[in-house]
Amino acid sequence: MIINTHSKEKQLNNLSGQVIGAAIKVHSALGSGTLKSAYEACLAYELKQRRIHIESQVALPIIYDGEKIDAGYRIDLLVENSLIVELKAVEMINNIHKTQLLSYLKLSDLRLGLLINFNVPGLKEYIHRIVNKF
Repeated sequence: MIINTHSKEKQLNNLSGQVIGAAIKVHSALGSGTLKSAYEACLAYELKQRRIHIESQVALPIIYDGEKIDAGYRIDLLVENSLIVELKAVEMINNIHKTQLLSYLKLSDLRLGLLINFNVPGLKEYIHRIVNKF
């Protein structure tokens, strides 16, 4: 069986574009300076309005010695079971935020994540695509 990886990547890129569009709409409405939880709730609502399946605050266990261990990791938004969206409302994104998202991608065995910082004047420049190269 041949898996069309190009088609899957195209679908994933399309999905990330839809999430970015929804995030820009939420940021335009709320501006900067709001709590992360408000952005998360509004983005979840916006994605549901677009008929995109999302789950919020998804527990992400660590597999250690063959056992699932709850280490307190939570994915902010899991979109269509294939895209992780990590939200921030901070002064600036640091490498630790990018490393956190990459760790989530590795633990979940997913390929793409978006790191979005809402505490900025213009959202587009502050969205980071993080790719898990396996």
